[in-house]
Amino acid sequence: MWISNAWKDYELIDASDGERLERWGKYTLIRPDPQVIWHNDKKSPLWKKADASYRRSRTGGGAWSENKLPESWSISYRDLTFRIKPMGFKHTGLFPEQAANWDWFSELIRGAGRPIKVLNLFAYTGGATVAAAKAGASVCHVDAARGMVVAARENAALCGLQNAPIRYIVDDCKKFIERELRRGNHYDGIIMDPPSYGRGPTGEVWKLEENIDSFVAMTAGLFSGAPLFFLLNSYTTGLSASAMRYLVELHLSSRFGGKVEAEELGLPVTTTGMAIPCGSSVRCTFVH
Repeated sequence: MWISNAWKDYELIDASDGERLERWGKYTLIRPDPQVIWHNDKKSPLWKKADASYRRSRTGGGAWSENKLPESWSISYRDLTFRIKPMGFKHTGLFPEQAANWDWFSELIRGAGRPIKVLNLFAYTGGATVAAAKAGASVCHVDAARGMVVAARENAALCGLQNAPIRYIVDDCKKFIERELRRGNHYDGIIMDPPSYGRGPTGEVWKLEENIDSFVAMTAGLFSGAPLFFLLNSYTTGLSASAMRYLVELHLSSRFGGKVEAEELGLPVTTTGMAIPCGSSVRCTFVH
């Protein structure tokens, strides 16, 4: 398991009965997590003093209750700063477990000794975008949701990257790749964090299990003659890290060479000293 254990502004305090107790800066939140299938004594008094709790509705969806939070606030990770903004379906605008991946590819970018172009697909609010840009890469950030791209720009500005070489694109990722292939554009690093299910800006349906194989195969055509890395994330229950590793080895490492690793992502739990799973990642480091 790749564990993101270098946070100071984020803390997973406890996890029990389908919920997480978390600290985001100076605020504590309770959020549902279906992988928390165990029960343990809730010894932390913050369970009863949380600034907000997300409660699911029996009719679908949910809402924040006992909400004593501001509309948004900022937290930092190393030399990065992010806007936290609780929104619908329990999200805060950041996935802290991804910090382990930011550290991994940032080290590769800094050690490359050459200009690096990175493509970030399904890029959300730009956690990976700002990490790559801070490490010195030029980045193309692509997401179908305009609001997420706006949030990514805000995060870049918070990191002092408002003038960094970041290109922001609001588009369906598959259509964007098809155009990039026709234009002959290439990248040294590619990051993709596809949703389990989604729709593009004009109604295109995305189902991860049905589309990811052809998507990775197509994306391989965007690599430069000296690719540096590839990262694939998945939060889809039932799609194992090993299955994704096989797919990446089939389409990428067999073609370009390189080392492929696949693991669960994890966050440490303060009260128990253990770590909970938070999705999976496949990393491919290319060798030249």
